[in-house]
Amino acid sequence: MGKQKTAPDITAEGVMAEFMRLKRGSVTRRHFLAVTGLGAAALLLGGSHRVSHAASEGSMLGKKVSLATWPNYHDPQTFEDFTARYGVEVDVSIIGSNEGTLQALERGRVWDVIVPTQYAIAPYVERDLLAPLELGRIANFALAAHADRVLKPGIRKGNLYAVPKNCGTTGIAYNSRELDPVESWRDFFDRAMEEASGKTIVHDYQLTAIGNALVALGHRFNSLDPAELAKAEALLMQVKPHLLAIDSDYQPAMRTGDAWMTMCWSNDALQMNRDVPEIAYAIASDGGEIWTDYYAIPAKAHNKPAAHALINHLLDPAIAAREHLVHGGTATDDRVRALLPEEILTNEIVYPDEAKLTPLEYGLAIVMTDPTRAEIMNRFRAAGG
Repeated sequence: MGKQKTAPDITAEGVMAEFMRLKRGSVTRRHFLAVTGLGAAALLLGGSHRVSHAASEGSMLGKKVSLATWPNYHDPQTFEDFTARYGVEVDVSIIGSNEGTLQALERGRVWDVIVPTQYAIAPYVERDLLAPLELGRIANFALAAHADRVLKPGIRKGNLYAVPKNCGTTGIAYNSRELDPVESWRDFFDRAMEEASGKTIVHDYQLTAIGNALVALGHRFNSLDPAELAKAEALLMQVKPHLLAIDSDYQPAMRTGDAWMTMCWSNDALQMNRDVPEIAYAIASDGGEIWTDYYAIPAKAHNKPAAHALINHLLDPAIAAREHLVHGGTATDDRVRALLPEEILTNEIVYPDEAKLTPLEYGLAIVMTDPTRAEIMNRFRAAGG
């Protein structure tokens, strides 16, 4: 038998390979923890000392909790573990945009937990769509583990309405076997109408679709200037006949090769690059978006006790570290980063050089809810291809 690889020299790819072996049942938990250096049994299911408490707590949480979250954003095992621990099934719905989630809640759709981006929290609170979080029910949340700038968007009217999940960037994913490097949003739109015609996907999300078109034209991502928006709409209409799709769930098409290029969130980029190395990722040199996502509970949630329990489960640093290995978001929690191998912390897709972040903008609430941009996006969707 060969010498077992130890944590100090395991690569990020090795961590994922060992994790997938663990999920298939071909290695033991002890082996996984020893090899990866993630080093705590709680990373997997939590310590056995919690079981009796969890069982008694679970009896008060009902049978189901619902979660509205982004595509490819969690490890399914996390929810299986939650169900095993509390006896509560997690019903997962996939969202494609913050404005779509806002509209659904306003129309009466009910979820127990949602995953809003930082700029969406204020509009939710202004419309009385979120419930203040009960910190006594979220023992795994630690204020000191997060930077103030990350915590601030979740605090409104003297209450905490949302706690950070992770952050990331919005950039360009492209198939490097089919395309030379795509380095800017101007390049993205030009290539979409040339060699990537019929092979390009644009987000089904006005904030990024219109924002990135604005940046390609030399304007700010968050612009509300009517003349600039008119030019962005013209560019989107120009590219529309060349698109494969307008879709926020673009991974399947990129993985099969049906798409060669897409607007892409960095966590998706890491997942695709890990499995299909020819899929590369670029933070556009001309600008774009940086973002932070949060956990929040809608005001009309049916099962708020289970919603708090699920958020608490997801914020357990060990569980969040395992989730990070799967979804690839950038950790905002110092305790989570402390559990991650150096190879992951130095991965440029997830933890890019600060200089690359300088041109990026955080989305603004006023932009998400702007009626002019909403109308432009509706016309873009409806236009003939």
